[in-house]
Amino acid sequence: MELAPLAVAVPLLAAGGLTAAGARLNRDAAQAIALPAALVVCAICVALLVRTADGLEIYWFGGWEPSHGMAIGVSFAIDTFGAGLATLVSLLVVTGLVLMWRYRETDPPHFQVLMLLFCAGMVGFCLSGDLFNMFVFFELMSIAAFALAGFKVEESEAIEGSLNFAVTNTIGSFLILTGIGLLYGRTGVLNLAQIGDSLSHGGTDGLVIAAFTLLASGFLVKAAVVPFHFWLADAYAVAPTPVCLVFAGAMSELGIYAVGRIWFDAFAPALGGHADELRTVLILAGAFTAVVGAVMCFCQDHLRRLLAFATIAYVGVFLIGLGLLSAEGVGGAALYIVADGLGKASLFATVGILQHRRRGLSELRLAGKGRGIPYTGIVVVVGALSFAALPPFGTFCGKALLEDGLIKDGYGWAIAVLLVTSAVTSGAVLRFAARVFLGWGADDPRQPSSADETHSEEEGDPDRTPAVMFIPAAMLAAGSLALGLIPGMVEAIERGAQRFAAGTDYAQAVLHGTSVSSLPGVEPYTAPLHAYLYAALTLALAVVLAIAGLFGHRLRGAPARWLARLGDRLLTPLHAVHSGHIGDYVAWLVLGVAAFGGAFAIGFQ
Repeated sequence: MELAPLAVAVPLLAAGGLTAAGARLNRDAAQAIALPAALVVCAICVALLVRTADGLEIYWFGGWEPSHGMAIGVSFAIDTFGAGLATLVSLLVVTGLVLMWRYRETDPPHFQVLMLLFCAGMVGFCLSGDLFNMFVFFELMSIAAFALAGFKVEESEAIEGSLNFAVTNTIGSFLILTGIGLLYGRTGVLNLAQIGDSLSHGGTDGLVIAAFTLLASGFLVKAAVVPFHFWLADAYAVAPTPVCLVFAGAMSELGIYAVGRIWFDAFAPALGGHADELRTVLILAGAFTAVVGAVMCFCQDHLRRLLAFATIAYVGVFLIGLGLLSAEGVGGAALYIVADGLGKASLFATVGILQHRRRGLSELRLAGKGRGIPYTGIVVVVGALSFAALPPFGTFCGKALLEDGLIKDGYGWAIAVLLVTSAVTSGAVLRFAARVFLGWGADDPRQPSSADETHSEEEGDPDRTPAVMFIPAAMLAAGSLALGLIPGMVEAIERGAQRFAAGTDYAQAVLHGTSVSSLPGVEPYTAPLHAYLYAALTLALAVVLAIAGLFGHRLRGAPARWLARLGDRLLTPLHAVHSGHIGDYVAWLVLGVAAFGGAFAIGFQ
């Protein structure tokens, strides 16, 4: 039985059925249809992940297989990374639907339908082997995401955040579509493998470089890489908690995956001789994104915005991994994405618990109010340790593999970026945990965020935490930890990374139906000593930063005043560019496209 098309067909059919019967369904009935559909999708994705452990699985819709090496139909081309990312997506959608069971919703089944469409778009994107279909699935995902971000239509902030999200990402979609048009005009095909084969015989010119620039920039907009990132915090701050789980855990990561997919499968045959130049551009962009996101994360009082900027910071880390264009870098980024995605989703779930139990999202206003919910505080601390990439968390294994790749390829300086990013984001979460759950730093004189949300999203007694809120949060945190304990996980990721980067094997399998060649064996992985030292240093810095954030206001004297003035001078411009004005965001987007275009034009000549 062919499973691949069912991964998209099941949520689409369920969404259609819910829409048709919507007027006659209450919330429980809508949930009883949506949640099993999402579980079926998750099971299908797991089965595909198992089946692609040692190769590729190609599915041609309608039986339109290639003829004489020419793709004439539309395909799903599934490898370990595509199936693995689809599994993560579907798992987070299942978790979000569980959280939705107690959500304050007045018009079922709109929320469930949007979540299923969101799931179908993301899963289809991960599995597609056709560039235009990737665009179509991404647009399906984006449209559902715009509606989900602005679901609280009675709140002006939700409408503004959704509008910023929609406008900037629509421009990104236009860039992608224009790049697809240029490629189609040059090659006459849309299949990724066929594009790579065609470009390998056509040489490199300005049109190919322009097409790559537009495609990469469009996907980096959706990934929220600096300076395309402004929409993300606005959207995450207003979206319902069940939606934030999926947004933070997987959505931006799809943009990073797309850049890697189009490079290795379509453009590397033509532009592979300029890989060093591309490597430099991507690693620098990733480093800048990681630092900006981490600094902005530490400065936030609104807890959802804090986690939103942490998401941006780790998008930068993942881009550094992809930028290495090697099995170590790509594999490290892949493992990091999964473990970090589970950890961030867990933290968003705990923020939802705080909003339900203590009616607020401002860290300063919540100071000391979390003492009565210690188990939630423990989950928050586990999330902070995941950010710090401590052993045995999956983030530690991913970071160690990524560090090995950076050292091997001569980019050892970027390890400092990884360390700072982990320390600052972990320090921000530890500060939040200590202030809210222990009451430390409750005398901080700063003004709390004016964007606090004082109402609960969930029904029920605020004196207790519903099981459908706490259990998903705890299980997601445990999943981030468990990934680092699974025997052979790192080796399996490395094999998947080798397959992901093997564009020639991919093209042969898709266009000629040949079996993929065996790859060199992967030796059992043991993290080197320096990885443990970096982890210890990261935790130490995180604790120091958390203490400084809690008690720094008590310092007196000339050195304290000098540090305060220096911090203001450095942070004021950074806060100013995050103005909340859509016109400013579009201007930065245009500047970013010009910067990437100029860098690619210079590097690929």
